[in-house]
Amino acid sequence: MASAFIFPPKYRDLEANCDDDRLSVQTPVDISCFRPSELEEFVKGVSFDLSDKELFCVEEQEVFDRVYSLVRDFSLITPSCKFNLVESLRSNLSVLLPNVDSLWRTSKDDTPVLDRVPSHRNAFKIYTFFLLHIVLAEESKQNSNNNSKVAASGRKKHSTHSWNWESQRGRIVNLIANSLEINLGLLFGSTDPDENYLSFIVKNTFSMFENAGLLKDMNTKDSLCRIIGTCATKYHYTAQSCASILHLIHKCDFAVTHMAEIVSGAEKKYADGSLAVALIREIGRTNPKDYARDTVGAENIGRFLVELADQLPKLMSTNIGILIPHLGGESYKIRNALVGVLGKLVAKAFQDVNSEVSSKSVRLRTKQAMIGILLERCRDVSAYTRSRVLQVWAELCEEHAVSIGLWNEVAAIAAGRLEDKSTIVRKSALHLLIMMLQHNPFGPQLRIASFEATLEKYKERLQELDPAVPTESVLDGIPSDTDAGEADGEVDHVNAEGEVDIQQESVSDSCLPHVEDGNMQDPSVLDVGNLEQTRALVASLEAGLSFSKCISATMPTLVQLMASSSATDVENTILLLMRCRQFQIDGSEACLRKMLPLVFSQDKSIYEAVESAFIAIYIMKSPTETAKNLLSLAVDSSIGDLAALELIVDALVSKGDISNSMISALWDFFSFNVSGVTAEQSRGALSVLCMAAKSSTGVLGSHLQDIIDIGFGRWAKEDPLLARTACLALQRLSENDKEKLLSNSGGRVFGSLQSLIVSFWLPESIWYSFADKAITTIYSIHPIPEVFAANVVKRSLLSVFDSSGGDESPIDTDFGILNNILSTVQVAKLSRYLFVISHVALNQLVYIESCVRKIQKQKAKRGKSGYNSENFQSDCTEVTEPPMKENSINAELGLAASEDAALDLLAEKTEKEIISGGSVGQCLIGHCTPFLSKLCRNFVLMQKYPDLQASGMLALCRFMAIDSDFCEANLQLLFTVVESAPSETVRSNCTIALGDLAVRFPNVLEPWTENMYARLRDPSTSVRKNAVLVLSHLILNDMMKVKGYINEMAMRLEDADERISSLAKLFFHELSKKGSNPIYNLLPDILSRLSNQNLGKEAFCNIMQFLISSIKKDKQMEALVEKLCNRFNGVTDIKQWECISYCLSQLTFTEKGIRKLMESLKTYERALSEDSVMEHFKNIISKGKKFAKPEFKSCIEEFEEKLNKFHMEKKEQEMTARNAQVHQQKVGCLEGLIVDKDNAERDAEGDGSQDEAASEITDPSKEEGSTLSSGNEPEAKAAESEGNSGAFSELIESEISDMKVESPKISRKGASRSKAKSGGVLMKNRKDDASAKSKIRAKRR
Repeated sequence: MASAFIFPPKYRDLEANCDDDRLSVQTPVDISCFRPSELEEFVKGVSFDLSDKELFCVEEQEVFDRVYSLVRDFSLITPSCKFNLVESLRSNLSVLLPNVDSLWRTSKDDTPVLDRVPSHRNAFKIYTFFLLHIVLAEESKQNSNNNSKVAASGRKKHSTHSWNWESQRGRIVNLIANSLEINLGLLFGSTDPDENYLSFIVKNTFSMFENAGLLKDMNTKDSLCRIIGTCATKYHYTAQSCASILHLIHKCDFAVTHMAEIVSGAEKKYADGSLAVALIREIGRTNPKDYARDTVGAENIGRFLVELADQLPKLMSTNIGILIPHLGGESYKIRNALVGVLGKLVAKAFQDVNSEVSSKSVRLRTKQAMIGILLERCRDVSAYTRSRVLQVWAELCEEHAVSIGLWNEVAAIAAGRLEDKSTIVRKSALHLLIMMLQHNPFGPQLRIASFEATLEKYKERLQELDPAVPTESVLDGIPSDTDAGEADGEVDHVNAEGEVDIQQESVSDSCLPHVEDGNMQDPSVLDVGNLEQTRALVASLEAGLSFSKCISATMPTLVQLMASSSATDVENTILLLMRCRQFQIDGSEACLRKMLPLVFSQDKSIYEAVESAFIAIYIMKSPTETAKNLLSLAVDSSIGDLAALELIVDALVSKGDISNSMISALWDFFSFNVSGVTAEQSRGALSVLCMAAKSSTGVLGSHLQDIIDIGFGRWAKEDPLLARTACLALQRLSENDKEKLLSNSGGRVFGSLQSLIVSFWLPESIWYSFADKAITTIYSIHPIPEVFAANVVKRSLLSVFDSSGGDESPIDTDFGILNNILSTVQVAKLSRYLFVISHVALNQLVYIESCVRKIQKQKAKRGKSGYNSENFQSDCTEVTEPPMKENSINAELGLAASEDAALDLLAEKTEKEIISGGSVGQCLIGHCTPFLSKLCRNFVLMQKYPDLQASGMLALCRFMAIDSDFCEANLQLLFTVVESAPSETVRSNCTIALGDLAVRFPNVLEPWTENMYARLRDPSTSVRKNAVLVLSHLILNDMMKVKGYINEMAMRLEDADERISSLAKLFFHELSKKGSNPIYNLLPDILSRLSNQNLGKEAFCNIMQFLISSIKKDKQMEALVEKLCNRFNGVTDIKQWECISYCLSQLTFTEKGIRKLMESLKTYERALSEDSVMEHFKNIISKGKKFAKPEFKSCIEEFEEKLNKFHMEKKEQEMTARNAQVHQQKVGCLEGLIVDKDNAERDAEGDGSQDEAASEITDPSKEEGSTLSSGNEPEAKAAESEGNSGAFSELIESEISDMKVESPKISRKGASRSKAKSGGVLMKNRKDDASAKSKIRAKRR
């Protein structure tokens, strides 16, 4: 019998001489020195021996040595030889396996068979050993030389088809897996194979799992999984397998799913979950802090747990308690995984409907606990976990695993998470609400009114069936997974859940449509069954009503999310609103309209989301429906929405999404060819057609006559805005259509325009917008607009002053008789006239500029055509056009530049004549400017007529924007009005006008910059908002320099109005993007100015925090450290110390920044005595410690000790100085009190002696005594105060005792040293006086 084979630690260890009786290599063969033919013969000999001899021949020393040598140098063998060797070994093992299995069927008394068991065992182990090493060797070679091996194997496949390693590998591993599944008990003498064999198999199998490429072969991967599962479960190799699985999970993320397959496959095959339980317990025993440190391992473990819960939900549900403590750990990835595990368990672990009632109640309580944890985790500290919980709830909704009783609670949580500070949480909340709407159990229509009507009917029906039931609410009848109760009651709820679902189908499909039409009279609709079914249906309807109200209540939040800076927020909000519209949620239609301005977003994804939503909602297959949707939008939209709608319509027309049939349907609505069309709808259709004409100019040309007849005809009286829209349509005409209009209907059109401008039948609120468009239209299509506009101005003037007779113009009047004019003229008419003349002047300016541009274009075109003609003529033999030479000569002489200068001079002169021409009687508009200036300067009159002031100032601002001299002359008036006008409308208009003037005449407005910034302090919200907008436009477009008044704009960051605050934040955000971030240079100045203003501490902190957060560059942060530290020099105010230190604490510090802070210690060491300043520096130190390297951290700690030392020293010095000052003041006060007391005693004694002398002398001294008493009133008062000497002494004693016990904390001023000296002199005088008095008394006695 051959020696026993024992698996060696390493392959070459078989060559070592062993003292014990084990099979080893005696004579290894060096096949590297063989020629190919010799090698082939050698392999054939080995293969022949293996196939011809017995299966146990591999035990023979010679065969064993030769096979060992071939496997050792397997990489040197040719593919055909490899194939022969592998096939021989594999076929022998495959034949051996049935023989091993037959040993159990042989009688145990059959001694010859039992004697062959060691040979079977040896051969089994040897074949397994060699085959596994062939797999390992070949895989190692392929991994080390992957690229070259692929090319070589490709060439070899073409030369010989006998070797395909992938298929061979799969067959070998599959054979080894099959060998483990037979009964190996007799072969190894026990139920389990020996440790040496299992260790070898498991170790090498796990090493193959580390090869990601190998796992792509499904056959190989499945076989490897079977090997591990069998060893761990069947042969109880659990502990070692568990450790290897966890190590592999931590190390290789690609192996996570395969490890879960191993565990679940073993449990299902052998009905033994010991491996899964061991892994769960091992994971549960791990310290949570370890997962916090190993983030990659924690993520892989989490994925493994989720996969395991998905494949073995019941086993996981019984062991979940081991993992629950990790919900309190620091690793959010483990918490995310446990949340996912709970979601899988809730969905899959409790679906056994055939279990007993007692076990069902236990399982239901377990499910309730899991749901409670999922609801609680929505408030997790980590945003990732909160997001994951919401994703789990969405998955449960998608799998219909959320009961109706729990539906509203989940919806309320999702609605609350819409306001989460994290973007990923908001995204998950939006997705959850979308899923809840899509899979809701309440029906396809969720209108609140429909639910209320249906619910009321079924409540009446329930009241008829059971009058004892209260009608307020029956929501308790809905099964809820979170309800607590007895086991039997919980089981009843579970059974009732199916009834509710059944009845809900009838509600969704039959009841709600009837509610919509109002037909609830059919008694069959109400009869849904018995009392329990009706109660369940009413409860379901109440839940549906609550759900509908919950979703409807989120509409304001969704509107805010559409303005979010995160593109994902906007996109998902639009998707949710579209889903809400599909289910007819109240308020969703209005919210969707608010998405239109998002088309102006710079983010392409947001624009595409809005465009696709717009197409899905409003662009229908039916042209009529599409036209109706678009005109409804145009009618109900604001000015901003109309601009957004115009952009979308323009894009859709150019893309072809709005077809010609839809355009024709819009014309039908405009022309009243559709029954029931109103004038408002006609106007909306024309507005959309004007939008479409922007990209397709020929849209309006086919219906010119309809535009004139309807826009300026009788329909304009029904809807006055129709005339304004018709003017806009005329402006959008193409050049050919304009010529056609002038030739056919020009007189009629201009007559209608003039009539509507001059007449007064249009309402006041509409006339101004119409006149604006009408005058612009005149200048757009009239061949000589200035002539026609002059007639319009004259007609308007006559309509205003028609009551003042005479040939003299009413404008030629003195300032003193303006009141008389206004007494005979309607203010409304005068306001309209001022609007007309100012708008004509403004359009005249635009017209002049357009004419200049036309001339310049023609000149450029002529020059370009001449250049091309010259190039063409240079290729010809003869030149026949001499003008080309003239052009080149003119260019050389600079005549072209002189022509441009002449054109500019002419344009400037023409612009001047608009206003200044009136001085010489040449211009109608200039003739009016003196009157307008006088009118606006009469503040008493303007206060009496605020509407007139609004029109007058608007006209004045327009004239100022045209002429610089007129602007400079009236600028003082404009700023006076903008500061003192009682009407906020006037102040707002003037503020906007200041922006236009700053663009037009920047040098004129430059000295008034401070006054422009002063508008930011206006009490009116609208004025401040316009001031922010104007200044933002001027500064961001480089039309105004950022000067020292920018702190006014910074203060608007904390404006009481949220809109103004948002605009200010947007301004500074955009300003930070310009150049090298101007905020960096402005910040010290802003800090200085804000700290000197009466600004609240919280507001100051918020402003500076926002400004500092806009500085991102490390170099700028480091420079700011030095700048702010230098600001401590020369500052003694404690408030400024606090402000500077707070700003320092808000900076993002680098190592270099901390070093600069250390170097600047002398600049701020005085301020360290204040606790608030020291607190800010402590915050800086704590920040620095977080990023500091170990060697630099010691420097920071040393700096911290130094700061604390300075803080204590400065504080003690300050306290000592303060106590000394207080002590000095108290001593002075005490001496003063003692002096007053002694003076009082002395005066009292002096009065006593006078009384004694007076008693000896009788009457003659009475008059003198009266005279003395009248002359010594101060002394008498001092004597009167002698009675209070006791109180003084008590006060003195108490103050002395206080001074000895403690030092007061409040500093006082006063009590100089001179007072103390005078007190000492008085004390000495008092002692002398007292001794003299005692001698006098002794003599008298």
